[in-house]
Amino acid sequence: MLIKHTMARTAGVAVLAMGVIGLAACSGMSQQEKNTAIGAGVGAIGGSIVTGGSTAGTVGGAAVGGVIGHELNKPSK
Repeated sequence: MLIKHTMARTAGVAVLAMGVIGLAACSGMSQQEKNTAIGAGVGAIGGSIVTGGSTAGTVGGAAVGGVIGHELNKPSK
């Protein structure tokens, strides 16, 4: 059980590190594009956690999170 917990913790830290590095590449993006990317990332992680790591849950979470992130600071018309 300890090995499984250690592997999960290591994987979580790796995903977080990849997210931080990935966001560094967002310097040329608009705020709305950044929000979309962040929302998709957070949604993917959330969907994966909620569904026990299923692919459908991860992809669905990414899609929902991306839409929410996109609409977060959408400019008024």
